[in-house]
Amino acid sequence: MVVAVHQPQYLPWLGYFNKIDRADIFVLLDNVQFKKNEWQNRNKIKTAQGWQWLTVPVRYKYPQLINEVAINTSVKWQHKQRQSILTNYKKSPYYHNLDEFLEEIFASHWEMISQLNIAVIRRLVALLGIDTPLFVASELGELPHDADERLVAITEYFGADTYLAGSGGSQYMDLQKYANSGIKVIFQDYKHPEYNQLFQEFEPYMSVIDLVLNHGDKSLSILRGNK
Repeated sequence: MVVAVHQPQYLPWLGYFNKIDRADIFVLLDNVQFKKNEWQNRNKIKTAQGWQWLTVPVRYKYPQLINEVAINTSVKWQHKQRQSILTNYKKSPYYHNLDEFLEEIFASHWEMISQLNIAVIRRLVALLGIDTPLFVASELGELPHDADERLVAITEYFGADTYLAGSGGSQYMDLQKYANSGIKVIFQDYKHPEYNQLFQEFEPYMSVIDLVLNHGDKSLSILRGNK
């Protein structure tokens, strides 16, 4: 059994969902430190002028954990993002496939960034047709503070024998700790597929909604590299 773990991100890219798809169990690591100006409160969409950020404003104080970070509800980010997606994707072939999903994001009241991200990821996993069960790390009980020991503990919690790490994991992971626990580590090596987009040349590393809005129910096959 393969376990993968990752911080909950906002509207993640294709590789994030490839990692979920490859795992038997996927854990959303919400109880580690929030990283400002990374992917936990923003992601990219494509526009006629190139890519742009969709950013959720947060009230972050170092060293808060992801599940402690509140959304800045005084900023009208939902209206702004809804308009950005409408403006840039209204001519996409499958625009209406995300009507309910976008309504859920932009019409609901969200207090915490982890609450929003977890809901977004669960919804997108279902829309893509991925059947990997999702769990939340803070609901698994006390976990070690050491990063590798934490991942070993999560893998053991599910009785798994394999941990799926990100492509850069070999540069900072202490692989001996996994070996000592009888856990095999494999690394993701995701090759980003090209697909039909709106506007000019292909732009990789966009939010997965770019793929879904352009390819609908073919999105999972493309994400897996099968055009």
